Amino acid sequence: ASPSGLWGVPFTVFLGCGERPVMGPPSGSRVVGGHFAVKGAWPWQVSIQWMSSHICGGSILNHLWILSAAHCYSTLQVVAGLHSLSKIGSTAQIRSVERIIKHEDYDETSFENDIALLQLQHPLFFTTHVQPVCTLRNEREERDLSFSSCFVSGWGSTVFKGSLLHKVELIDTETCNQQDWHSGHVSDNMVCAGRERGGTDTCQGDSGGPLSCYSEVTGRFYIYGVTSHGEDCGLPKKSGLYTRASRYSVTSNIISLLLEENLQNGNI
Repeated sequence: ASPSGLWGVPFTVFLGCGERPVMGPPSGSRVVGGHFAVKGAWPWQVSIQWMSSHICGGSILNHLWILSAAHCYSTLQVVAGLHSLSKIGSTAQIRSVERIIKHEDYDETSFENDIALLQLQHPLFFTTHVQPVCTLRNEREERDLSFSSCFVSGWGSTVFKGSLLHKVELIDTETCNQQDWHSGHVSDNMVCAGRERGGTDTCQGDSGGPLSCYSEVTGRFYIYGVTSHGEDCGLPKKSGLYTRASRYSVTSNIISLLLEENLQNGNI
């Protein structure tokens, strides 16, 4: 058994959020278009499964919490450290989900506030293939970090042999709301990312999976968006839409939730 650390969490490999132990910064591994990702390249990416079948993606926030989309539901387990859906492999960790907390104002018609937290029954062990992503505290921090490269990762709409990686461009909301783009659908709680000419879209990633952006200011990756929805797949001017993580301060919400529960249970 692994030795226990603080709060019973095992002492494991932890370099800090948004670090990739098996990879360097994106400047050394630039990928344009869809390619198979190197094993362990996105250690915060998880597969959310129902009856052992992949249904959505998610991002590791810490040992016990996963960030995903509110429209992903009926979840039984989370698989971290996974590269291939057809072969679990020695780096994978399987955890049952204790509960799913959807945003209280999630709208299934407009996909507004399409974000959810998943609490695991048992903590993940951080390894070279399982690591947390950094989170954004607010929109000011989002601006200050000056993100240089953004990627969408996951297994896509087809069961591929391994996880896929796509480099995407962040597209400003005004452009994305033009009549021939998304015609005013994109709110301040959403991020538009892809390419004007098409070819890269949310169907190449996973609903609930991460839009990961790299900051040269800190040398770390941050969860910029949660894959939400789009129109068809890879069409010109129909870039994928993501829930904007900086609008939700997910880490603060977890802390507030746990404090509230401890107060109710008389633990504080």
